[in-house]
Amino acid sequence: MAAESRWDRTLASEEITNRTASFTGELHNVTGARLVAEEFLHDLARAAPPAAPEHWDDILLVVTELAANAVQYAPGPFQLRLRRTFDGVHVVMHDTNTTEPAPRPFHPSKGGGGIGWHLIHTLSDQVSVVTGERGKDIHVFLPW
Repeated sequence: MAAESRWDRTLASEEITNRTASFTGELHNVTGARLVAEEFLHDLARAAPPAAPEHWDDILLVVTELAANAVQYAPGPFQLRLRRTFDGVHVVMHDTNTTEPAPRPFHPSKGGGGIGWHLIHTLSDQVSVVTGERGKDIHVFLPW
C-alpha cells in the first residue's frame, strides 16, 4: 500500500500569489473590491494563516478605503491587484486620477470624511504613489 502524502497540495501557495480585478468605477464596485480581497485572503489563509487575526481586517479596510477613494475622486474605472509577499500582502489600486492623495482634516460636524488616508498609512508597513499619464498606482504593503 502506497503511503499518502502528508501535505495537501491542492492549494499550494504558488497558486494564490496574486489576484487582479477591474471595476467600472461605480459606487457598488467598492463592495466588489472588498469581496475580491476577501476571497483572496480566504484562499491565502488556507495556505498560510495570518500571523495575527487583525491583519485580515486591516487588509479589508485598506482595500475598502482605496476603492471608495477611487470611486469618489477618480473618474472612470479602477483596478485592484493583490499579491502575496514574503511577509505580507501587497495591494495596488490603479485609478484614472493623476493627483496624488493628500491627508485632509477630519471634521465630524461636517459629515465626517478625511480619515481614510490616515487609516491607510497607520495600518500599512509602507505606502507609495506612482503617477503617470493615465492615472496613478497606490502601492500599500501590509503585514500578514
